[in-house]
Amino acid sequence: MFKFFPDRLVAAMTKIFILTWVAMLSCSRTETVYIPVIDGEWQNIADMPDLGEYNAERQQPVDFAVWKAKDGTWQLWSCIRGTKYPGRGRLFYRWEGRSLADTSWKPMGIAMEADPALNEVTGGLQAPFVYEENGIYYMFYGDWNNICLAKSEDGKNFTRVLNEKGTAALFSGPLYNTRDPMVLKIADTYYCYYCAHNEIDNGTFEAQGAIYCRTSKDMKKWSEPAVVSRGGTPLLEADCPHCDMECPFVVHYRDRFILFRSQLYGRNRLNTQYCSADPLDFGDGHDDFMVGRLHVAAPEVIREGDQYYVVSLKRRLNGMEIAKIKFMEEKRTVRK
Repeated sequence: MFKFFPDRLVAAMTKIFILTWVAMLSCSRTETVYIPVIDGEWQNIADMPDLGEYNAERQQPVDFAVWKAKDGTWQLWSCIRGTKYPGRGRLFYRWEGRSLADTSWKPMGIAMEADPALNEVTGGLQAPFVYEENGIYYMFYGDWNNICLAKSEDGKNFTRVLNEKGTAALFSGPLYNTRDPMVLKIADTYYCYYCAHNEIDNGTFEAQGAIYCRTSKDMKKWSEPAVVSRGGTPLLEADCPHCDMECPFVVHYRDRFILFRSQLYGRNRLNTQYCSADPLDFGDGHDDFMVGRLHVAAPEVIREGDQYYVVSLKRRLNGMEIAKIKFMEEKRTVRK
């Protein structure tokens, strides 16, 4: 025999349910996020370069930059690591393409070497990035310890911008091996994203690193660093304990900012993306802003007209390839 609830109890339970539902709604909100998706086939654009006397069996093109020069040609500069160049064994090499449809860009030779006379670490050049504004091309790069600056009027030939100390350094730290700069301008402010990690006394590395950002109004005076991404799932998947926050790249898409963060190179290349309304917060120690995973390494996103492209290191680390990319809109309910 079934016993039915009294009307008063049903009314009370209904009221509790409604109040709970309203409370849950008040503690959450709906947000629009954008998820990067590869939108076509990969095509080759650059292969292993010939470095002449600096050729080495295990050399690898790694972090790179892609941009359109003043004459309309596309430029690709990459850090080549593991060479026979003295010191840290790194230098910049250049390719040139007539269009993004070219399947094999023309090798143009060694583009830049470290200058110890300017206090740069011998063979320590890392990760160029080029930002163009008002017909001037600004190249941000790492010299192993600092983020540095050079500039060009044609987008091909760069000259270092020296500071009051006679070096090209803009800033360093707060951790070791300050590297992988990427610059985005929002309103009247430049945002420089980069990464670094800890070094301990015996020369090995702790499992601690972060993606930082500094801001500037003039590319000369920069703010103190702010952590914008650290830890989370990529830390557990990285090639090495300090490689989970490599090569940050931020795309300003509509009203959101999308961070690309690399943690695996080579055959199992992997990159994690985060979407945020705040260009200084993509998650510290959590995955709340994570929206996607792509099998790319050290990616750079470029735009030609209305079409976005992504350039990535190839799986064998012997060059670069390109594909179309799009951003899929999705509504998500998140906690306030």
